[in-house]
Amino acid sequence: MPEWWTYRLTSFLLFSPRTYYRTIELYNAEIWPAQVAGVATGLAILLLLLGKRARRDQAIAALLAGCWLWTGWAFHYQRYAEINWIAPWFGAAFAFQALLLVIGGVVARRIALQPAEGRAFRFTIALVAIVVVGYPLLAPLTGRPWTSAEIFGIAPDPTALATIAVLALVRGRVRWLLLVVPLAWCSFTALTLWAMKVPEAFVVATIAFLALLRQKK
Repeated sequence: MPEWWTYRLTSFLLFSPRTYYRTIELYNAEIWPAQVAGVATGLAILLLLLGKRARRDQAIAALLAGCWLWTGWAFHYQRYAEINWIAPWFGAAFAFQALLLVIGGVVARRIALQPAEGRAFRFTIALVAIVVVGYPLLAPLTGRPWTSAEIFGIAPDPTALATIAVLALVRGRVRWLLLVVPLAWCSFTALTLWAMKVPEAFVVATIAFLALLRQKK
């Protein structure tokens, strides 16, 4: 048995980059046109953030919860589990995050977002827009087909990144509870992508770091 110090990050990789992105490609084909709903949900969150309508915060929490629940079930539990035995646990964690958003944001109304003004708000809007609109472009930019694009609301990485960005606007300590699962997922997926030696690792780590910097005490 090899000594523990001989192991590398790639030693724990259960699949190749080709297998991983092929899984995403098949997933996209099977759930079409859910991608349209995912982008629409992301744009709706942006519009809600820019608005001042009553129950804005509850609506955003509900939309994010729906995205986390869908991704946990449709991607992690039903597809990712085919190549990664840990995926059902990821699905459970995503479902738990959805529950936290529902309880904290919809039922208890503890998710109070800052008003649409100031640098923090503009920075958040920019990050969410980049994730919703720009993240799918990584597929063709890195030489992969459009069919393997990762879309907010249906793929875990952009969903977690946009959520971290939105939580930068949440007042109070409740946001730190809501950040646990998104940050844990971003850490795991960044390491996985790094082991696969794909540029998306830097993108996930950078966006998550920038979003985390905006979190106020």
